[in-house]
Amino acid sequence: MTSWRDRINQFSGRTRYVVCRLFLHLAGNEVAPLLGALNQAAFMADEAEGDMQVLGEELEKICQNLLQSDTYWRSAANEGDVFWDEGEAGNFVNELFTDSAQRYLSQPDLSSTSGQKNDPLVVPITQNIIVMLTVAYEGEVPELESDLSNVEALKEGLKALINLHYQNALRAVQIHFSPAQLGDELTPDQILVNFPELIPL
Repeated sequence: MTSWRDRINQFSGRTRYVVCRLFLHLAGNEVAPLLGALNQAAFMADEAEGDMQVLGEELEKICQNLLQSDTYWRSAANEGDVFWDEGEAGNFVNELFTDSAQRYLSQPDLSSTSGQKNDPLVVPITQNIIVMLTVAYEGEVPELESDLSNVEALKEGLKALINLHYQNALRAVQIHFSPAQLGDELTPDQILVNFPELIPL
């Protein structure tokens, strides 16, 4: 619902910026391959150096992957805020980036090479993945500005993220996930400690 302050700012012609972060926990024997798609997206995002077209394309791929993996969804959460000043929105994006990056095992090592001599022949396979998507956009998207802690709302929210890319409304995209690489494990206890905001779906 639009607040009176929002309406006043809209009448004055000011640009409305929204910054939101979505958490999604997937669990099951088949979720580990998703790490490959997430790491590829992280690599492409790193190489893009802020190119919003590339970032939007990678966000779309991740959202499509998540929508196709809905049988593994276990819990979710979302948060965000509305800004009428681009600098304030940017500061909140940076705040969320720092928080996401500090979450348990959420930083992929994009500089490492595979095939190290000390690599074990068998690596443990995680059965839990947390995906954290943070975006900033211009305008108003009700599907992202409500509670996404139920399956249908979450599906609509992921579709809305894809639409933002095609509408060229995205102003920032951040992709974090835990664990960040094959061989790292995320246990149920670690999820409770490091991602307390998650709500069962």
